[in-house]
Amino acid sequence: MNAGAFVVGPEDPVSDALFPLAQQAGLAPVLRYSGLAKAEKQLDETPLVFFLCAAVPDIRTLKPMADAIRFSPSRRMRFSPLVYMANSPSVEMIQACINMGFDDIVALPCPPRLLAERVARQIGQLCIYYETSNYFGPDRRGRIEADLGDPRRGNGTQFRRIEIMRTVETGIDVIKDDMQVEL
Repeated sequence: MNAGAFVVGPEDPVSDALFPLAQQAGLAPVLRYSGLAKAEKQLDETPLVFFLCAAVPDIRTLKPMADAIRFSPSRRMRFSPLVYMANSPSVEMIQACINMGFDDIVALPCPPRLLAERVARQIGQLCIYYETSNYFGPDRRGRIEADLGDPRRGNGTQFRRIEIMRTVETGIDVIKDDMQVEL
């Protein structure tokens, strides 16, 4: 596949189990996330990397990491796929992931083949992202109501609609970037 992965989480059995799963799903290299600087360096070698976040007791603890990625000045970093690996997804957890700009939530246990299919959905497909005053991430308006500053609500809301394509050869390509105001 030629896309890498960072496992986000402490050195514990929950995080450690994601390494072989990611490798069997075709991601390589699979490294432990240790900050944006290391991730940026890896993006020089592997144009596309996934961030696989291990399940945590409180999903809100991932917000600083998600914000650092989503609001990075680097386009390659900002549009990198964020995937939460959930032990038992709840509506509240899913909504929190959506609001943090996660691209996908995968329920564990997950066979490598299924993870490979979910990863493949993020590659070679047109992805639409929205940026508002309080959100940056994939278009999730058809999902559980997220706090997107929803452009469908009107009332002068300003938002940015960005179309991207992820490939293993070039990483992130911005296809279209429009600033819009909903009247």
